[in-house]
Amino acid sequence: MPTEQNIDQLRALLKELCHLPDETEWVEFKHNVDVVKIGEYISALANSAALLGKQTAYLVYGVDDKTHDVVGTKFTPSTQKHKGQELESWLLQKTAPKIHFQFYEFTHTNNKHVVIVEIQAATHTPVQFDGTEYIRVGSYKKKLREFAEKERALWRVFDNTPFEQQLAA
Repeated sequence: MPTEQNIDQLRALLKELCHLPDETEWVEFKHNVDVVKIGEYISALANSAALLGKQTAYLVYGVDDKTHDVVGTKFTPSTQKHKGQELESWLLQKTAPKIHFQFYEFTHTNNKHVVIVEIQAATHTPVQFDGTEYIRVGSYKKKLREFAEKERALWRVFDNTPFEQQLAA
Protein backbone atom coordinates (compact mmCIF):
# COMPACT_ATOMS: atom_id res chain seq x y z
CA MET A 1 0.00 0.00 0.00
CA PRO A 2 1.53 3.33 -1.02
CA THR A 3 2.24 5.85 1.74
CA GLU A 4 0.80 9.37 1.63
CA GLN A 5 4.25 10.68 0.62
CA ASN A 6 4.42 8.16 -2.25
CA ILE A 7 0.91 9.13 -3.36
CA ASP A 8 1.94 12.80 -3.36
CA GLN A 9 4.96 11.88 -5.53
CA LEU A 10 2.73 9.89 -7.90
CA ARG A 11 0.28 12.81 -8.13
CA ALA A 12 3.18 15.17 -8.90
CA LEU A 13 4.48 12.78 -11.58
CA LEU A 14 0.97 12.51 -13.06
CA LYS A 15 0.67 16.31 -13.15
CA GLU A 16 4.06 16.58 -14.88
CA LEU A 17 3.14 13.93 -17.49
CA CYS A 18 -0.29 15.49 -18.12
CA HIS A 19 1.39 18.86 -18.80
CA LEU A 20 3.28 17.41 -21.77
CA PRO A 21 1.88 19.00 -24.95
CA ASP A 22 1.25 15.57 -26.54
CA GLU A 23 1.85 11.91 -25.93
CA THR A 24 5.51 11.17 -26.58
CA GLU A 25 7.50 8.16 -27.61
CA TRP A 26 8.14 7.51 -23.90
CA VAL A 27 4.67 8.35 -22.47
CA GLU A 28 1.35 6.72 -23.41
CA PHE A 29 -2.04 7.67 -21.95
CA LYS A 30 -4.87 5.14 -21.87
CA HIS A 31 -8.36 4.96 -20.45
CA ASN A 32 -9.43 1.40 -21.12
CA VAL A 33 -7.34 -1.74 -20.82
CA ASP A 34 -6.53 -4.42 -23.36
CA VAL A 35 -4.42 -6.79 -21.27
CA VAL A 36 -2.42 -8.21 -24.21
CA LYS A 37 -1.53 -4.73 -25.43
CA ILE A 38 0.03 -3.83 -22.06
CA GLY A 39 2.96 -6.10 -22.91
CA GLU A 40 3.30 -4.59 -26.38
CA TYR A 41 3.36 -1.11 -24.84
CA ILE A 42 5.97 -2.18 -22.28
CA SER A 43 8.19 -3.34 -25.18
CA ALA A 44 7.57 -0.22 -27.29
CA LEU A 45 8.03 2.25 -24.46
CA ALA A 46 11.17 0.53 -23.11
CA ASN A 47 12.77 0.54 -26.56
CA SER A 48 11.75 4.13 -27.32
CA ALA A 49 13.02 5.36 -23.96
CA ALA A 50 16.42 3.80 -24.70
CA LEU A 51 16.48 5.38 -28.15
CA LEU A 52 15.72 8.81 -26.67
CA GLY A 53 18.19 8.52 -23.80
CA LYS A 54 15.49 8.28 -21.11
CA GLN A 55 15.91 5.91 -18.17
CA THR A 56 12.18 5.44 -17.70
CA ALA A 57 8.99 5.38 -19.75
CA TYR A 58 5.39 5.58 -18.54
CA LEU A 59 2.09 3.96 -19.46
CA VAL A 60 -0.68 5.87 -17.70
CA TYR A 61 -4.23 4.54 -17.29
CA GLY A 62 -7.02 6.93 -16.41
CA VAL A 63 -5.96 9.90 -18.56
CA ASP A 64 -7.59 10.99 -21.82
CA ASP A 65 -4.91 10.84 -24.53
CA LYS A 66 -6.19 13.94 -26.37
CA THR A 67 -6.98 16.39 -23.56
CA HIS A 68 -4.75 14.86 -20.85
CA ASP A 69 -7.65 15.21 -18.42
CA VAL A 70 -7.71 12.71 -15.56
CA VAL A 71 -10.83 10.63 -16.26
CA GLY A 72 -10.11 7.58 -14.13
CA THR A 73 -9.94 3.89 -14.99
CA LYS A 74 -11.49 0.67 -13.75
CA PHE A 75 -8.16 -1.12 -14.34
CA THR A 76 -6.78 -2.67 -11.14
CA PRO A 77 -3.58 -4.55 -12.00
CA SER A 78 -3.24 -5.90 -8.46
CA THR A 79 -6.34 -8.05 -9.02
CA GLN A 80 -6.18 -8.47 -12.81
CA LYS A 81 -5.57 -11.96 -14.18
CA HIS A 82 -4.85 -13.19 -17.69
CA LYS A 83 -5.40 -16.85 -18.54
CA GLY A 84 -5.68 -17.60 -14.82
CA GLN A 85 -2.29 -16.04 -14.03
CA GLU A 86 -1.54 -12.82 -12.16
CA LEU A 87 -1.07 -10.04 -14.70
CA GLU A 88 2.42 -8.98 -13.64
CA SER A 89 3.67 -12.57 -13.61
CA TRP A 90 2.20 -13.22 -17.07
CA LEU A 91 3.78 -10.04 -18.47
CA LEU A 92 7.18 -10.96 -17.02
CA GLN A 93 6.90 -14.43 -18.52
CA LYS A 94 6.24 -12.98 -22.01
CA THR A 95 8.85 -10.18 -21.88
CA ALA A 96 12.46 -10.70 -22.96
CA PRO A 97 14.92 -9.67 -21.77
CA LYS A 98 13.39 -9.24 -18.36
CA ILE A 99 13.20 -5.55 -17.54
CA HIS A 100 11.87 -3.84 -14.47
CA PHE A 101 8.37 -2.40 -14.64
CA GLN A 102 6.06 -1.55 -11.79
CA PHE A 103 2.38 -0.76 -11.44
CA TYR A 104 1.39 2.12 -9.17
CA GLU A 105 -2.32 2.41 -8.33
CA PHE A 106 -3.67 5.48 -6.54
CA THR A 107 -6.61 7.83 -6.30
CA HIS A 108 -6.08 11.22 -7.88
CA THR A 109 -7.22 14.34 -6.02
CA ASN A 110 -10.53 14.28 -7.94
CA ASN A 111 -11.29 10.74 -6.65
CA LYS A 112 -10.41 9.18 -10.01
CA HIS A 113 -8.53 5.87 -9.96
CA VAL A 114 -5.22 6.10 -11.87
CA VAL A 115 -2.58 3.50 -12.70
CA ILE A 116 0.95 4.46 -13.72
CA VAL A 117 3.18 1.74 -15.13
CA GLU A 118 6.82 2.79 -14.73
CA ILE A 119 8.99 0.99 -17.29
CA GLN A 120 12.77 0.67 -17.32
CA ALA A 121 14.39 1.59 -20.62
CA ALA A 122 15.93 -1.23 -22.66
CA THR A 123 19.64 -1.51 -21.83
CA HIS A 124 21.54 -3.89 -24.10
CA THR A 125 19.07 -5.41 -26.54
CA PRO A 126 15.56 -4.47 -27.72
CA VAL A 127 12.77 -5.61 -25.43
CA GLN A 128 10.35 -8.14 -26.92
CA PHE A 129 6.87 -9.06 -25.89
CA ASP A 130 5.73 -12.52 -26.90
CA GLY A 131 8.62 -12.77 -29.37
CA THR A 132 8.05 -9.42 -31.10
CA GLU A 133 9.95 -6.16 -30.57
CA TYR A 134 7.92 -2.94 -30.60
CA ILE A 135 8.80 0.75 -30.88
CA ARG A 136 6.90 4.02 -30.67
CA VAL A 137 6.67 6.12 -33.81
CA GLY A 138 5.26 9.42 -32.62
CA SER A 139 2.28 8.39 -30.52
CA TYR A 140 1.80 5.04 -32.26
CA LYS A 141 3.02 1.56 -31.30
CA LYS A 142 4.59 -0.29 -34.22
CA LYS A 143 6.65 -3.43 -34.79
CA LEU A 144 10.33 -2.51 -34.65
CA ARG A 145 11.22 -4.65 -37.67
CA GLU A 146 9.05 -2.35 -39.83
CA PHE A 147 11.35 0.59 -39.03
CA ALA A 148 14.89 -0.46 -39.95
CA GLU A 149 16.34 3.02 -39.37
CA LYS A 150 14.98 3.11 -35.81
CA GLU A 151 16.24 -0.43 -35.19
CA ARG A 152 19.74 0.52 -36.38
CA ALA A 153 19.69 3.67 -34.23
CA LEU A 154 18.58 1.64 -31.21
CA TRP A 155 21.44 -0.84 -31.68
CA ARG A 156 23.87 2.10 -31.96
CA VAL A 157 22.59 3.36 -28.59
CA PHE A 158 23.29 -0.05 -27.05
CA ASP A 159 26.74 -0.23 -28.66
CA ASN A 160 27.64 3.25 -27.37
CA THR A 161 26.52 2.71 -23.78
CA PRO A 162 29.60 2.02 -21.66
CA PHE A 163 29.34 -1.08 -19.52
CA GLU A 164 29.72 1.03 -16.36
CA GLN A 165 26.63 3.06 -17.25
CA GLN A 166 24.38 0.08 -17.87
CA LEU A 167 21.93 -0.93 -15.17
CA ALA A 168 22.93 -3.76 -12.89
CA ALA A 169 20.48 -6.56 -12.11
